[in-house]
This record gives sequence, C-alpha cells and structure tokens, in this order.
Amino acid sequence: MNDLEINPRALSGTGSWSVTLGAGRLVFGEGSLDRLGELVRELGCKSVLLVTDSGLCAAGHVERAERSLARASIACTLFKGVVENPSSREVEAGRLSARDCGPDCIVALGGGSSMDCAKGINFVLTNGGRMEDYWGNGKATRPMLPSIGIPTTAGTGSEAQSYALISQEKTGAKMACGDPKARFRTTILDPSLTSSAPREVRAVSAIDAVSHAVESYVSTKRNPVSQLFSREAWRLLESSAERTLTDPDDREVRGCMLLGSHFAGHAIEHSMLGAAHACANPLTSRFGVTHGIAVGLMLPHVVRFNETEVGDLYSELAEAAESPGPARNLEARFRELRAAAGLPERLRDYEIPIECLDELAEDASRQWTASFNPRPVEREDLRKLYEAAY
Repeated sequence: MNDLEINPRALSGTGSWSVTLGAGRLVFGEGSLDRLGELVRELGCKSVLLVTDSGLCAAGHVERAERSLARASIACTLFKGVVENPSSREVEAGRLSARDCGPDCIVALGGGSSMDCAKGINFVLTNGGRMEDYWGNGKATRPMLPSIGIPTTAGTGSEAQSYALISQEKTGAKMACGDPKARFRTTILDPSLTSSAPREVRAVSAIDAVSHAVESYVSTKRNPVSQLFSREAWRLLESSAERTLTDPDDREVRGCMLLGSHFAGHAIEHSMLGAAHACANPLTSRFGVTHGIAVGLMLPHVVRFNETEVGDLYSELAEAAESPGPARNLEARFRELRAAAGLPERLRDYEIPIECLDELAEDASRQWTASFNPRPVEREDLRKLYEAAY
C-alpha cells in the first residue's frame, strides 16, 4: 500500500477541502468552522446541542459556531459544562440539557474532553440508561444522533474515533465506551481554532498526539491501514511539534499538527494503543497528572521495553522523521520533543509516593490498552516501567 502523504504547503492557505474517510466526512481549512450551519443542514438536521466548555466561550469560538448555525436557521442549545476528563456526571448533565430541547444533531466543539462528553451524551440520550451500560464495544442497540466534531486542540484525535473515554464518577476509572454509531458523521478541522490555545496546552497536546502515532504503529492490532495513518501522523507531527511551540501563528504548522493528530486518531481506531497509555491512565485517575504529561513520562521507557519485539518498526518511524538531523533513534527523538515541550522527565516530580507504585501497576494491568502492547506485559513489568520513570 502506498504511503498517504499530504503536502504541507497545501495546509497553509485560507481555502478548505473535504474528503471522505471511512464512514465520515472530513472538512479541512482555515475558517471552515463558518461552514458549520451548512454542514448541519447537509445532515438533514434542524436543531443541535452544542457541547463545549466555558473557556471556549471566552475565546469567541462558540460565538462563531452559533453565528454559523443562525445563518442556516439551525436552532442551537448550548451545553458548556464540559470539564477535563469528563465523568458520567457531566454526561448526565448534558443529557438533561438535550432532553429539554430535543436536538436532532450533536456538535462537539473543543478538545478531547468535549469530543468524549458529546459522544457520551449521545449514548445515554438515544439509548437510555447510564454511561456504565456502554462500557465496552457495540452496546448501543438503538440508532444514535448524527454528530459533528470540531477539535480546537491538536492532541487526542478523539474526533476520528468511535470511543468515548468517560471517567466513572465515584471511582475515577476510565470507561472506554465504543460503538460505530458514535463516530462523528462530519469532522471540521479549522487550524485557526488552535491559535488561541495556551503554550502549555499546545505542548501537552503535541506530546499526546505523537505518542498516539508511536503506540498505534506497533500495537498487536496494527495493520496496513492503521500503519499508513500512524506513519503519516508521525511525519506531520514530528516535523511540526517544536515549531508549534515557538510560532503558534504559523498557519502551515497549525495545519500539520491538526491533521497529524486527526490521522493518529484514525490509526487508533484501526489498531489500538499500548503500555504507555495503560500506565498513564492510573496516574491521571489517582493523582491528577494531565494525560499528555503522563504518557510523555512513560513512553520512552515503554519504547525501550518493546525494542526486542518491534525495534525494526521503531526504526522505520525514526527514519521517516523530516526534521533536519533528528536523532535516528525513536526513544531519543521523543525525549527531544518532550524536552522542547518543557514537560517533566521524572515521575517523582509529582510527589507520588514510591510505595504507591505497586497499586499503580495493579491498576495499569487492568487497562484495556495493556493487552495490545507488542511485548506482553505483566503486573511486575508495569511496576518496573513505573520504577524506570520514577
């Protein structure tokens, strides 16, 4: 299969283009948010629930979305109760908002949390019950509302995936709730939306996106389609991650990051992740470590652990790097990117008691993504990975 390749120069203009990827439509370009009303109309819908957070309201992005909907005579109910790592509580609050307005479409505007929360709301609004009822895959027995995803960060790639990651309110456990019907029917990638993100958000998002490209490329479920997306995601992200931190106004860089993150999301959808994400989730749920930081702490050690199984694949990615004179070693290159992002290098920087590593390893061993790591990991292996990161 030929490599998928996008000419970065095509990402810097003000025009837009659209393609069909899988079951969904991708609309890309500066200013493409202004087409939202038109795209809702094309889905045959007349009323939307707009799912977002209060910060995006302040940034003016929500107002742009609402103006576009109004021009197309689309009724809009705003739910701005999304928080980082949304739980079943936020999903239920969104369901109540939707119940009162009766939308025929759901629009998610924001980072991965908005994407996940919107998908979660869609599950319980259309199929009833609680979020816990959809933990796993394919548990929605009724049709779901058509939806549109509009990411404002280049990180999670959630807009390309059929899974919602929702925290259990009482335990903090991450519930992966997936169904093909939950995928966004249309995705709008508007690079102008990422320009307002603070540097810290851009840094964490970049490392998160890069980690998705790396882990999906070697997972046990990898296949030619997933690796095509992973490889192109890595090429776009690796060459742009440092520049997005120093020059956030560069349109070409913003476009590369947003599209690279999206392709990495498709790679996850077609394959899976691995031990770095399995280790990251307990750090977030137990100690509040931001997800992208947690993955950044763990990935170099997981790469080293996996070398005996998939070292040749890591070399392929390293050789695909486009930056001038990058380290031709994937672990070293990732450490360079993490350092450029200014993210922590040691777990102890978060004052996590070393005696908690056993509990973290136990939690990580129960994470779904651990089962897709290319080198089998047991609880003791995960404990050693935490030790190495400590």
